[in-house]
Amino acid sequence: MRPSALNPLFASAQALTGIGPRLIVLLKKALKLPPGVAEPRVLDMLWHLPTGVIDRRAEPEVASAVPGTIVTLKVRVLKHRAPPRGNNRAPYKVACEDESGRIDLVFFHAERGFVERQLPVGETRYISGRIERYNDVMQMTHPDYIVTPENRADLPLLEPVYPLTAGLSGKILIKAARQALERLPDAVEWQPPSWIEARGWPTFASAVSHLHRPEDAGDVSPGGAPWQRLAYDELLANQLALALVRDNYKAQRGRPVTGDGRIQRRLTTALPFQLTASQSLAVSEIAADMNAPRRMLRLLLGDVGSGKTIVALLAMAIAVEAGAQAALMAPTEVLARQHAETIAPLAEKAGLRIGLLTGREKGKPRAELLSRLASGEVDILIGTHALFQSDVVFRDLAFAVIDEQHRFGVHQRLALQTKGADGGANVLVMTATPIPRTLLMTHYGDLDVSKLTEKPAGRKPIKTTMASTDRLTDVIERIRANVAEGAQIYWVCPLIESNEKSELAAAEERHAHLTQIFGEGVVGLLHGGMSGTAKDKTMAAFAANETKVLVATTVIEVGVNVPNATIMVIEHAERFGLAQLHQLRGRVGRSDRQSFCLLLHVSQLGDTADKRLTMMCETDDGFKIAEKDLELRGGGEVLGARQSGEAEFRIADVPGFETLLEAARDDAKMILATDPRLTSPRGEALKTLLYLFERDEAVQLFRAA
Repeated sequence: MRPSALNPLFASAQALTGIGPRLIVLLKKALKLPPGVAEPRVLDMLWHLPTGVIDRRAEPEVASAVPGTIVTLKVRVLKHRAPPRGNNRAPYKVACEDESGRIDLVFFHAERGFVERQLPVGETRYISGRIERYNDVMQMTHPDYIVTPENRADLPLLEPVYPLTAGLSGKILIKAARQALERLPDAVEWQPPSWIEARGWPTFASAVSHLHRPEDAGDVSPGGAPWQRLAYDELLANQLALALVRDNYKAQRGRPVTGDGRIQRRLTTALPFQLTASQSLAVSEIAADMNAPRRMLRLLLGDVGSGKTIVALLAMAIAVEAGAQAALMAPTEVLARQHAETIAPLAEKAGLRIGLLTGREKGKPRAELLSRLASGEVDILIGTHALFQSDVVFRDLAFAVIDEQHRFGVHQRLALQTKGADGGANVLVMTATPIPRTLLMTHYGDLDVSKLTEKPAGRKPIKTTMASTDRLTDVIERIRANVAEGAQIYWVCPLIESNEKSELAAAEERHAHLTQIFGEGVVGLLHGGMSGTAKDKTMAAFAANETKVLVATTVIEVGVNVPNATIMVIEHAERFGLAQLHQLRGRVGRSDRQSFCLLLHVSQLGDTADKRLTMMCETDDGFKIAEKDLELRGGGEVLGARQSGEAEFRIADVPGFETLLEAARDDAKMILATDPRLTSPRGEALKTLLYLFERDEAVQLFRAA
């Protein structure tokens, strides 16, 4: 259980005064809630940080106030001047004064009783807002604040400015954040005082307070000391959690799995090409890990088309040679079936028995497959998240491959691992998203990595060009000519269907348009809104060369493999990120024939979009592209919300991210080297840090031990 002192932070935000059901709905829109959190909590108010400040510290006399500036004035109320009856356009004015002169407070469409209660004649009030000169009279229209001398502290001299949504005011967020600050317990400091002092950083509690109650404009800057301190805390929590989960997994006894090479030799003989040097090295690294007494946890990192599936198959063959079973888990049904189709002919030649299990396998066929799996008649089971269902029982699972690993949560990965003998299996995770070193550390910590750096022999670089959508007619004519010569084409659109607010081409509209040109039966349509059976039918027709053009959304981003398709058209390419463009382009260039990628874009490209598309034309090196993506978009965005898994940061996307990350990684390694169970005073304080940044899986390891 989390420390009871933290419970007030995990209560609903409705526990705060002034926050009711209507505001909760607005807060859900405005706040960046972590995955799985349905309703804003007090803690979420603390992590909703301001983006700037309004400076109300100028407190001149009325006569010396500078028109056009924001000031705070101490005035006495003289007289109310309501507009004539029936004239709603005329303003309601309140005359006030100080020792130096007079000022009119101006209200449009004001409720008279409200203004009179706020500004009783003869009383003193502090007002704050923008002052202007109108017909030689100083005036302030709709003051931002009107407070009594007794409530002077309620007027923020440096007012934090928060990200908002329609209907949600900054005053509500200020009030909620200040209440949340009061619930922050006196947390024991987890950073050594000398270390904080050397960096000029505040304590944790002081950092949070300075962001919501700034004393200087620099306090709310992402480069300022308070924000940098909290960014480091979040990165340290992330690195510590990754290291704890990994070390706990690898510390558990595995079982050495050693193959005799007979199935691997049959597989390499059946391949139509020789393994690349990096493929051979990756297989040997995986084999060495499998043979070790501790559980294996390795990442296979490879660009599109680099041959990860073959490496995974050879590794799974080692487990089968040892008399055990293997599993390959993919995030989508399309990708799982693609893996099965790629592996099946090679498996048949090598004598491997494979099975496929997705959500679509039901009834008697599913029961028969599970029976064969439990008896050991299936050597390799390929599937989706259906693999972790409780009735899926292996006779002896020794090796699991998890593809596109960033799409699975920690709990899902553990659920598959625990189906192995003695509650654990050797695990290989792999991704086709080239990840720069910085993001590798962010999302995986110090995981053992094998990297595929070459493409199979005979593959030609894909020629990539840009064209404006103004030239759409010319593009379609070129496509028609290529179809006549036997080519197959992918045409990718960013939306399933259009709407009034969007001018983007929709897949369904483009499909209808191209069908008019090419005729019925020539153009297929594939998108995420289709049923699994319809998707399979469409893909089968395209793979069999029955349809020549496949109009699709990004559902084809990973896994789809049609070697005969040699042209990729990406419509509104400026709307896609670099990594996604690279993944889409990787659907072609899968044979020894020359392939092409055309990036269709709007006529007026923005600077960043132009740099992205130009980069795509200059290189097909996924790692260079990923580095450029990091440069253009920043560390917090590169993998995107859909792909980033658990490493979404709420605070740490700041200047100096890489330097802070390096320091956090080194700190996490040092902590665990000296205090692996976090039992020291600093270790206990660090458990609080893990709870505050919701890296609870790491804390659960201690409770389970």
